[in-house]
This record gives sequence, C-alpha cells and structure tokens, in this order.
Amino acid sequence: MISLNQLLNTNLVSTYIITAVIDTALCVGAGGSSGSLADKPIVRNSEGNLLIPASQVKGRTRHECEKLARVLGWAISESPSAGKMFVRREDAGDDFRRDEYKIPEYDDTYHCLISQVFGDPILPSRVIFDDLICKEDPDNLPEVLRPGVTINRRRQVAEEKKLYFQETSPVNAQLRFQGEIHIQSRLTPGRPDYAKALIWAGLKQIYALGGSKSAGLGWLTWELPTIQVDDEVWQFLAKGKFS
Repeated sequence: MISLNQLLNTNLVSTYIITAVIDTALCVGAGGSSGSLADKPIVRNSEGNLLIPASQVKGRTRHECEKLARVLGWAISESPSAGKMFVRREDAGDDFRRDEYKIPEYDDTYHCLISQVFGDPILPSRVIFDDLICKEDPDNLPEVLRPGVTINRRRQVAEEKKLYFQETSPVNAQLRFQGEIHIQSRLTPGRPDYAKALIWAGLKQIYALGGSKSAGLGWLTWELPTIQVDDEVWQFLAKGKFS
C-alpha cells in the first residue's frame, strides 16, 4: 500500500546525484523516431539532449543487485516474470521462510531483499531513478552514423541486403550524463537499511549501457557521491548464507 502522506513528506526521501561518463560512444536507440538518416536513431528528450532512460539504468542496476545478493547466499525471486517476483507464504520453500523476507502489512507473501528495494507486483518500489541527461548543447554534438550489418548466427556470415546505420554520440567525447536517484524510507524500521549499499555496489558493476556493447559502444565510468554505510548493514548482508 502506498501512503500519499509519506510521498509528500520530503524528509522520508534521500536524493543523490549520479553521473555516467561515457568513455567510448553511446548508442541508446529510440524506436520509431524520425528526423534522422539513421535506421536506429539515438534517444533524446524534448529539448534535443541525449539521454539514458531511467528504466534502463534501474533495470540494469536491479539485475546486478540480484547477482550480488545471490552470491551472498540470499534467495532471490525470479524477475522479470510477474508471477515469480514474490512468494506466497503457503507456497514458500525453506529458503524463503525467513523473517528478513516478511514485510509489515503484507502477511500473505514473502518478498526477497531485491523486491524490498526495487518493488514487485505487490510491493511498491523504494527507489526512483531519473533519466540520465547529457547537458552538452545539442548544437555542439554532430550526428554520428555508424554502419552495421545483420549477422546470421547459425551460418556465421553477414545477411544479404541487411546493411543498417545506427546513430551514436561522438566517439571519445567524455560526455557526462547526469540524473538523480530518490530512495524512500525503509519498509522494515527494525532492520538495517541496506538499500544504498546494495544500489551503489550494483552501479559499480555496470561497465556499459545501451546497444552494441560487444562492439565497444556504451562503455562508461561512474561518478557517485560518497555514502556512509554502517557496519550493521554489512553484517546484515553477510547473513544470507546462514539461512
């Protein structure tokens, strides 16, 4: 259940500015876009600025956090399948029958550590990502078209008449894409708040975004604000293997 009073209380939300510095060239396609010679134009906002969609950053961060939590021994729900992102208590296995997966006011279900931060079909998300926007004047960024060809994976050869052009950001321009992360207060007041520690660790595992990463596009480095993590948070996360 989402409380509007809590959403309106800014004291319950912590906001952090994050920056992705693109080390190569970025290709985040905008399906159905027009006004470009490219078959796959790059996505922009209404003012023409290049951007990395919030949905992509959040999805990749969740995926990396899931991997980290599994390594620590926690049972993690299966995403993005909606029916498997939470566990009903009558159907739960031994790995989910833990107090750490219980949420007040949700007496019929268990929710893994990742769902408690990023949400699931029942539980609201605690974290909201903004689009990462490049503040560089669009007039200073020329249109860059990169040719490509569709590969037949079975035959390991190029398909005939499958040449295409994708738009990218300028190469090696060190463009800075900046946005905000908003983290709401924890759902379980009696437990350590591990959300920031896990999100920061997940972000640091993301080395590239967008398309054609295997071809060298979208590689980046992060500039993240410094956060303080209490020892009790690390001790809590380390409990995963002791189920």
